[in-house]
Amino acid sequence: MGEFKVHRVRFFNYVPSGIRCVAYNNQSNRLAVSRTDGTVEIYNLSANYFQEKFFPGHESRATEALCWAEGQRLFSAGLNGEIMEYDLQALNIKYAMDAFGGPIWSMAASPSGSQLLVGCEDGSVKLFQITPDKIQFERNFDRQKSKRHFSWGGRILSLSWHPSGTHIAAGSIDYISVFDVKSGSAVHKMIVDRQYMGVSKRKCIVWGVAFLSDGTIISVDSAGKVQFWDSATGTLVKSHLIANADVQSIAVADQEDSFVVGTAEGTVFHFQLVPVTSNSSEKQWVRTKPFQHHTHDVRTVAHSPTALISGGTDTHLVFRPLMEKVEVKNYDAALRKITFPHRCLISCSKKRQLLLFQFAHHLELWRLGSTVATGKNGDTLPLSKNADHLLHLKTKGPENIICSCISPCGSWIAYSTVSRFFLYRLNYEHDNISLKRVSKMPAFLRSALQILFSEDSTKLFVASNQGALHIVQLSGGSFKHLHAFQPQSGTVEAMCLLAVSPDGNWLAASGTSAGVHVYNVKQLKLHCTVPAYNFPVTAMAIAPNTNNLVIAHSDQQVFEYSIPDKQYTDWSRTVQKQGFHHLWLQRDTPITHISFHPKRPMHILLHDAYMFCIIDKSLPLPNDKTLLYNPFPPTNESDVIRRRTAHAFKISKIYKPLLFMDLLDERTLVAVERPLDDIIAQLPPPIKKKKFGT
Repeated sequence: MGEFKVHRVRFFNYVPSGIRCVAYNNQSNRLAVSRTDGTVEIYNLSANYFQEKFFPGHESRATEALCWAEGQRLFSAGLNGEIMEYDLQALNIKYAMDAFGGPIWSMAASPSGSQLLVGCEDGSVKLFQITPDKIQFERNFDRQKSKRHFSWGGRILSLSWHPSGTHIAAGSIDYISVFDVKSGSAVHKMIVDRQYMGVSKRKCIVWGVAFLSDGTIISVDSAGKVQFWDSATGTLVKSHLIANADVQSIAVADQEDSFVVGTAEGTVFHFQLVPVTSNSSEKQWVRTKPFQHHTHDVRTVAHSPTALISGGTDTHLVFRPLMEKVEVKNYDAALRKITFPHRCLISCSKKRQLLLFQFAHHLELWRLGSTVATGKNGDTLPLSKNADHLLHLKTKGPENIICSCISPCGSWIAYSTVSRFFLYRLNYEHDNISLKRVSKMPAFLRSALQILFSEDSTKLFVASNQGALHIVQLSGGSFKHLHAFQPQSGTVEAMCLLAVSPDGNWLAASGTSAGVHVYNVKQLKLHCTVPAYNFPVTAMAIAPNTNNLVIAHSDQQVFEYSIPDKQYTDWSRTVQKQGFHHLWLQRDTPITHISFHPKRPMHILLHDAYMFCIIDKSLPLPNDKTLLYNPFPPTNESDVIRRRTAHAFKISKIYKPLLFMDLLDERTLVAVERPLDDIIAQLPPPIKKKKFGT
């Protein structure tokens, strides 16, 4: 691998937002996740659980509900009282509609996918018709008074449709209502027991309901109970006390033979429908498995055909496989915890040794520390000069930052929100730094999904959410728009990844459909399109001198494509013929960054969250009988033996979780880590559970 001096950076104080709700789409095998800052993420579970799309958050959007309807249409609702639909191609919000019921706490799509229910703060349940272009209000369901002398207008916190689409269940504070969809009137109102551990609580919040085909309604509540109700008679059938705190979420399998619930103690419980006796046709619900993969509240759960999915305050998205449902050596067979976004939040100015950190509402610019000390391999060297926090750039307005970048020379910073694009010029005088914003940005640069500077910092490449790629010339403190590559007619595909060649002649862009287009920057035209591949692109880069485009996909395949020759290289064809090592393909975090050594053209440097790898194309590929993670023979062996036993993959797992790693120069690396313990330490304290004997 060679010896490098490594700047080990741990001052990127990044804390992901907590997970508020998830929605699983069985047709596309995708999972939508909303976070507490309003961000919505789309994970493609068929593509090695890759986060293929995201919609940036907003301070005024506290998303409380998320659901799929009519196959591929995604809706959300929240405390601002609006229902929103997302454009999954252009990666923006199609529209937002006020439901006129105050904050929205719950939402559910009908089994046919043609109708949408929302539960509001004012106690109303509203029905919307889903039209091809929008949603249309249909009617309110009846509101009545309860026997406990409080208004029926208590907030509707949970909703569920009967699979036939004829009835719905609505959970509120202290009661559950059953409505007839055709008439809109309440059929039953079931009062929930306020008793908790023998003590009567002031109120009982019904956090979740699930309506089964046989008429059973399952509810979870703030008294720690999972309860089963008969919707035909409005009576309680069975009750399970499973927690000393709130049970906050529930999800049922499509076959209705199992369901999952999440608690405020961080525990996920699995219930299964099993025969009463071995020879009996009668079945009963039994709590079979508890899982403790979270440290804090489990705010939301989902149930896919092969896994239990959970998320909450501790920011982890957890996939717990149901081993009896999955195939061996399948992507679905491993427990997964996704904590960090599958995109880069860090950019680097190699010339000035600067790092730009992206947060939701601000950017931080740091200068790396330095040392004059020397030492042997593995030594930690003391700093002669500490890292400097040079700049804290706060955004204006409620929108989250989508993307950001610092130029290689360190003189430009660009970032974008949904509605505004910002470009700044930086001037350095000794230890002082001044910042000047470039004003009068053109209207077509209103928003960007991805930003990249050329190697010489004279050009800025901007991918807009309308599918266009803009080239901007930078000189002095001004800019000039040179060209815009427009999307092919009839398509509005957002470009999520950009790569530019070191000589500035080639620009590669990858969209949401896994295609990669290569443009000739000098001639301002489309040069070629890389053959389509079934899995999305997670990272790509163009090598110096050869102009070979290296592409990493979510299934851990790596391709090398010759841009001048418009074909895959011989090395790439050899790799595809022999295949990658099985341990390489079993990795569950995507490659997020690729770079190259300036003096070693045969080396490809890449990393995911848990390993850094140098691929030496001059060496043979490892086969499945070879040790992938231990390619080095003892150092006292001769060079001939070392060469004969070494293989192409040199892997280090020292740095993790690894959010960014790149070469600063031919002998120096920078590695940005974010230990999970540092994140947990900044979260609110979890509920303390009493342990036996204390």
